Amino acid sequence: MTFFQKLIWIGTAGALGTLVRYGLSGFIQKTFGFGFPWGTLLVNMMGCFLFGLFWSLAEHRFTFGGEVRMIVLVGFLGSFTTFSSFAFETSQLLRDSQWLMAMGNLMAQNLIGITTLFLGLFLGRLL
Repeated sequence: MTFFQKLIWIGTAGALGTLVRYGLSGFIQKTFGFGFPWGTLLVNMMGCFLFGLFWSLAEHRFTFGGEVRMIVLVGFLGSFTTFSSFAFETSQLLRDSQWLMAMGNLMAQNLIGITTLFLGLFLGRLL
């Protein structure tokens, strides 16, 4: 597969993941109500489950090449939810007994993410 073909496949899978996230998250939110972000929570948890399931199947059950893994994990699931990548990377640190790195990743992703969101909101109001 050429680099250009890989980009097309990843982009197509990414577009599909985005559309599925949008539709599923909206459906869940309408079903459970708007007081809490149920759609985002359930899509993130589903993405984590699907990432783990696909990774495990690719490692132990089926022979998926690196390109297929990239298309599914980066393309589809990467656009379905980046939270699954965050959870997987943190789990790898925990698996490797990198406790400080795992906790640092948890803290940085959440605290710095929320802080930079507020910074962006603040800057947007100034402009």
